[in-house]
Amino acid sequence: MKLILLTGATGFVGGAILKTLISQRFHVRVILRKGSEHLIETSPYIESLVSTKDMFSEDEDWWKDACSNIDTIIHAAWYAKPSKYLQSRKNINCLIGTISMAMGAIKSDVRRFVGIGTCFEYDVKAGFLSIDTPLRPSTLYAASKVAAYNMLTHLFLSHGIEFLWCRLFYLYGEGEDSKRLYSYIHKQLAANEKVKLTSGNQVRDYLSVKEASEEIVHLSIGQDQGPINICSGIPVTVRSFAEKIASQYNRLDLLEFNARPNNLTDPICVVGIKKNEA
Repeated sequence: MKLILLTGATGFVGGAILKTLISQRFHVRVILRKGSEHLIETSPYIESLVSTKDMFSEDEDWWKDACSNIDTIIHAAWYAKPSKYLQSRKNINCLIGTISMAMGAIKSDVRRFVGIGTCFEYDVKAGFLSIDTPLRPSTLYAASKVAAYNMLTHLFLSHGIEFLWCRLFYLYGEGEDSKRLYSYIHKQLAANEKVKLTSGNQVRDYLSVKEASEEIVHLSIGQDQGPINICSGIPVTVRSFAEKIASQYNRLDLLEFNARPNNLTDPICVVGIKKNEA
């Protein structure tokens, strides 16, 4: 039996990954913060819950024990508090903690490590982003992800451990923060209230978190290595995205475009190019 270790299982992406793993009958060891055990539903496919005050402060020997008998790690945990995470110094803690995890994984002879990155590692001015697009992070969050990717690449290569880095684009769906666009639109429409939006002309690459988690799990048990884009590959305007949701309520009239100014630092276009289309 191959045992998978998962971090971030109480978060937006990690929670979806856990559901997918369980639905596909993989056996999972979950690393989580003390006091959050009640957020994980009981399942015969959860081998154990390993709790810690702060996983990013644990040393490599702690991780060696946590990774005992683990075949594959899916590392979805990271600091992601809305409106704070992009420039938070906690990103540095996450980076250091991730390297400690990797060192522990090496000591425990883990076979494969899957990390979660972001499309904002790239130079987003390119618009359509492939894994060959130059990296140019503009936030501490994205820079820390790039640093993790670079360090893990060399570290695992020197120890013969398979390494996959999944760069996520614009995910939406169950479990996301209420301040994110998809949840905000649904909340407003369900209450028959106006949805105040920007021009809606920005072009994005949207993918449901369920589809993303299924792809990540599929890739985790496969043989692909290196960076890969987790994306739809389909350009969609924010306006079209909002209108599709509003159509479900038959309330297109509640959408108020240009009610908010466009964020001048927001890229005009961010769309992923899938591996088989590059």
